[in-house]
Amino acid sequence: MDGLAKKLWDIIDIVLACLMAAMLILVFINVVMRYGFSSGLRPAVELSRLGFVWIVMLGTVTVLQRGEHLAISEISEHLMPRAIPVLRRIIWLVILVCVAMLFWGSLNQTLANWNNISQLTGLPKGLFYFSGALSGLLMFSVAVSRLVIPAKWNSL
Repeated sequence: MDGLAKKLWDIIDIVLACLMAAMLILVFINVVMRYGFSSGLRPAVELSRLGFVWIVMLGTVTVLQRGEHLAISEISEHLMPRAIPVLRRIIWLVILVCVAMLFWGSLNQTLANWNNISQLTGLPKGLFYFSGALSGLLMFSVAVSRLVIPAKWNSL
């Protein structure tokens, strides 16, 4: 199971790198065309925005999984070292509730906007919200795994 999970996280890293490269290329070409040729790729702006949303949402999943998020733990570690396992479980429960709300709200927005088609790209507007649903689901699985096997993870 660990090997499958590792492959999933590697795929997410590859997707993030490809999205970043595609965004960089789209924006660069659009800037050159605008300033050099007084024209531009109209879909490039919306595709860049869509790529940025996906990078942010998948990036939050990766950061949560790796434990590289911002955490201020000096106070709790020095004043209450025995309470740290309990505090970590409480934090993961709060994260579970938050990402469940993210998933549910994003899923509802995805379904509500899936039939709205963009005039520039021809893609469903629900793709913006689907990134939140997918990242909420992935973050939920990370939080559940940290609650079930807390000794394996030292983050938070």
